[in-house]
Amino acid sequence: MKILFVLTSHDKLGDTGKKTGFWIEEFASPYYNLLDKGAEITLATPKGGAAPIDPSSDTPSASTEATERFKKDTVAQNKIKNTKVLSTINADEFDAVFYPGGHGPLWDLANDKNSIALIEQFNAQQKPIAFVCHAPAALKNVKGIDKRTPLVHGKKVTGFTNSEEAAVQLTEVVPFLVENMLIENGGMYSNEADWAAYAVQDGNLITGQNPASSELVAEKLLAALN
Repeated sequence: MKILFVLTSHDKLGDTGKKTGFWIEEFASPYYNLLDKGAEITLATPKGGAAPIDPSSDTPSASTEATERFKKDTVAQNKIKNTKVLSTINADEFDAVFYPGGHGPLWDLANDKNSIALIEQFNAQQKPIAFVCHAPAALKNVKGIDKRTPLVHGKKVTGFTNSEEAAVQLTEVVPFLVENMLIENGGMYSNEADWAAYAVQDGNLITGQNPASSELVAEKLLAALN
């Protein structure tokens, strides 16, 4: 069972002067959930090398069992520091792809031609494609099998809600809102209450609403692979 994790290379939170990147919990929970079931996991980013960690995800309030395990895991930390370049990745070599969130993907993965092509390849091969929180941003410009219609069109999806973005006071900072984009692309968007764990699956497409949903996404991904 070979799974590709695609993380952001983007570390600037708009013009705020603050840092962003990927959210530790959204990486760590699925990573260990899948690793402990025997998955072989490869990490890739648009630029390769070190994937930036969102400092906001590395705080006591954002801490979980999985993030604490990550902080003691030198092997996983080394993988984060040495990700592969996305353009060198071949979808044929993997059984599924998973995208952790954090605000970074809104700036790079949403428009990255290699990421777009890769998701389209995985989808064409009917392999599981999974995204959590802000990571559905990577689906913004992805087309379905017909190469014309947005991949999410007519499909059940979720992602970070407009109200959650408002709660973290970044509505005016982000380049677009995940909820709005999914709906504009024809997705059948649904959500639970803010910060509640929620994930939906439509065929091979799996999406989760927020950091609390990362474990649910991993479980659905594992079930899809089995």
